[in-house]
Amino acid sequence: MHAGYVGPGYREGAESRAGPQLRGIYGIVDVDAVSDAVVFADALVGAGIRVLQYRAKAGVDRLVLEALCRCAHARGARLLVNDDLEAALRADGWHAGQEDLAGRDLAELRAALGERLFGISCGTPEEARAAEAAGADYVGTGPFAATSSKADAGTPIGAAGLRGVVAVTSLPVVAVGGIDGANIAAVAATGAAMAAVISALAYARDPAAAARDLVRRWPARTP
Repeated sequence: MHAGYVGPGYREGAESRAGPQLRGIYGIVDVDAVSDAVVFADALVGAGIRVLQYRAKAGVDRLVLEALCRCAHARGARLLVNDDLEAALRADGWHAGQEDLAGRDLAELRAALGERLFGISCGTPEEARAAEAAGADYVGTGPFAATSSKADAGTPIGAAGLRGVVAVTSLPVVAVGGIDGANIAAVAATGAAMAAVISALAYARDPAAAARDLVRRWPARTP
């Protein structure tokens, strides 16, 4: 794979970049939470999850990235990279936090990514509007509920806060933070396109079974 690589979901245009895959469960592969990122990722895509994010706060491992790409593409899934733009250019997209965008030209970032997916974390409706204007393919927002997966996640926004973001953007909204089988229906009821899940999968006794359960619980259509 190389800087010009485009993943299995390639079609022209922003709407096509998002496509039908940006719906359902979004699996986060956090290397600090699992013993073997590739085995874990394989369990998730085998259970029907079609979007993965590689999260490695201590730094992306090139060999792990390549293995995760192979794992995802073998099942027709997409792999995005959190934070690290250069690594994301070797995968199917980049997920950026607001801090990753500070002082950067968003038009240049969008151009650099080409047809790769571009997701932006947004804590407010205003940030979601700005993300859409910048050419993002989806926005991530939360935390939906209390979470221990991210120390600086902030106060939970709940269903009302999530609806507020969904209401102001035409982009798919990915809810994140404290999401599990007990509240997945409440997340879907807000109109969010996807639910990003970390702990409920990473700390499950059987991640594949947990993933299948969440995939099954997500409705075929959301409001």
